[in-house]
Amino acid sequence: MKSRWILSILTAAVVVGASLGTSAAPNRDAAYVRNVTLPAGTVIPLVLDSYVASDTSRIESPVRAHVRRAIVINGVTVVPAGSALVGHVTRAERGGRVKGQAHLAFRFDQLTPARSSEQLVVATSSVSRVARSTKAKDARTIGIPAAGGAIVGAIVGGKKGAAIGGAAGAGGGTAVALSTRGPEVRMGRGAVASVRLLSPVTIRVRSADGN
Repeated sequence: MKSRWILSILTAAVVVGASLGTSAAPNRDAAYVRNVTLPAGTVIPLVLDSYVASDTSRIESPVRAHVRRAIVINGVTVVPAGSALVGHVTRAERGGRVKGQAHLAFRFDQLTPARSSEQLVVATSSVSRVARSTKAKDARTIGIPAAGGAIVGAIVGGKKGAAIGGAAGAGGGTAVALSTRGPEVRMGRGAVASVRLLSPVTIRVRSADGN
């Protein structure tokens, strides 16, 4: 009878101990997770995983990238290197003929920290690129043939020939300039860029030692 009573007490103790151990584990894990807020203005260095271009991309086309360098605050890694960014094209304009430079712009609205499935909504500044101007080149394309035509015209027919030849040369140069588009803006996979957070974002950070 006494041994049965002792066995019952031991069994109850084991059950209580197991219950306490199970309930304590989540609390111990929870102590290692805390929220860290990245302030507006935080710079996010990135590497493109998508190809984007002013002549092939369209507004709202998806753009993917990853963080190329960890973002650390007070010694704590908040955004690990390799974290994924997803965004979209906001501007894609082809280079014009004679005038009108190509434009390309995109921004990001989703961040998934590495080793996490949490998808965070973010608002970033745009990566914006403008093609180099070709105005000087177009002016030379139009002007040089005109001068050449005037020289040939002068040899053939004097002043009157020079005027006719100059007009013909100018027409040819203008036609070339009008038929040629300006350079495009293209950014391939592996291109580096940076964006800034436009508003704060709070991220759950897990610490291995609880610090």
